Amino acid sequence: MELEPVIGIEIHVELKTKSKMFSSAPTSFGQSPNSMTVPFDLAFPGTMPVVNKEAVRFGIKVCKALNMKINKTLYFDRKNYFYPDLPKGYQITQQFDPIGKDGYVLLETENGERKITIEQAHLEEDTAKQLHLNDISLIDFNRCGTPLIEIVSNPDMRSGEEAMKYVEAIREIVTFLEVSDGKMENGSLRCDINISLREKGSNKFGVKTECKNLNTISNIKAAVDYEIKRQTEIILSGGKVEQETRRYDETNKKTVLMRKKTNAIDYKYFREPNIIPIDLSDDFINDAIYSMNKLPYEYKKEFKKEGLSNYEIEVLLKDLYTVNYFSDCVLLGVKNLSTLWNLLLVEILGYLNKNELALKDINLSKESLVYLANALSDNKINSKQGKIVLEKMLKENKDSKEIIKELNLEQVSDKSFIEDLVNQVLENNKQVVADYQKGKDHGLGYLVGQVMKLSQGKANPKLAKDIIISKIGECPKK
Repeated sequence: MELEPVIGIEIHVELKTKSKMFSSAPTSFGQSPNSMTVPFDLAFPGTMPVVNKEAVRFGIKVCKALNMKINKTLYFDRKNYFYPDLPKGYQITQQFDPIGKDGYVLLETENGERKITIEQAHLEEDTAKQLHLNDISLIDFNRCGTPLIEIVSNPDMRSGEEAMKYVEAIREIVTFLEVSDGKMENGSLRCDINISLREKGSNKFGVKTECKNLNTISNIKAAVDYEIKRQTEIILSGGKVEQETRRYDETNKKTVLMRKKTNAIDYKYFREPNIIPIDLSDDFINDAIYSMNKLPYEYKKEFKKEGLSNYEIEVLLKDLYTVNYFSDCVLLGVKNLSTLWNLLLVEILGYLNKNELALKDINLSKESLVYLANALSDNKINSKQGKIVLEKMLKENKDSKEIIKELNLEQVSDKSFIEDLVNQVLENNKQVVADYQKGKDHGLGYLVGQVMKLSQGKANPKLAKDIIISKIGECPKK
């Protein structure tokens, strides 16, 4: 029997508003416990909710980016359940009329492009945060009431890779829109993944398990892949998968049981009586849409047209600040995008990671970086010299043009000058030339090195190599 995974994902995205969904309390992360609250957050009698206008604007932007139909009337409902992290005894959400419905995202996977459809996106408030110690549990109400948008996919995904790519795509979208910081490690983006197996070709769903507490993109793939393997082994051995909530144990690289699900919880949803339906004007919706930032797929299209590879684009899009910095450099007239990418995403990022810094933490002039990239593209300096210049730029905050001039690094590409050097090297290394012509190809590197030595590192190494080959021929194959 051939089994097929069926995967659906619910993603909770904390919205980066200054105040909470239904109160004026601030939403600052990492503050002292219970210091970011007002009476409404703690469910004091007589307090009333007031809808956060900016959270609604953010919700519209997310729905538009996900190709959704946007509901022009805003409704809220109560989801009733009693739990320590929910002081009111209910959560204000959008059960019956979400702000957005019927959307999709396109994913680039190893099997080509995949369209993942999205059932809905709805606005709601977050719960408080619990801290479980040995014999007591503590509650921090700072998070309680933080605006959320929950994005619910249809069960369209079929592998751990697709699940990972989907969450990554949503994270890119919300961070590029600047409606959320998307930091999974801080809980700004959390996802619950439903995984089941069925016989391939069947339309009937199998028994699903829910995977929670996944705090990195890579853990999503690992957890889904493990759960598919676990369920496959159960079914093929004649057993039955039980409906459970599980978590991913990163240390042991497997999912473990949190609790069993025996029946569905009745949340007794009903309309929130303290928030009347709010009609959203066309102007309000259009203003939110027109103020949207450029989306990841738009950057992909532009960068691909400019010649960046899929891998280079994928790495670049992991951080919005880096993308904006890179785009500004392109507008300043960089000649080769791959040269700029290598400087920014390899050399500079390596330096930043080593020193536990971010790009926005350093004062690196875009004009100076573009000059360096163009100097490398034009062969005015070689890659080794480029690293020297970049190191001084980062450590001493100097301009690349000044450094190149100060160190007298500009590469020489004068053909007649380099040819004179080549003639000297060939005359002084006749045995190396003879060995090379007998098949010892490493001799070519030695000869180029001797030219570089004579020129004090200034000769264009590619030109030197080409001239040497023109004089002594290609190395014969052994």
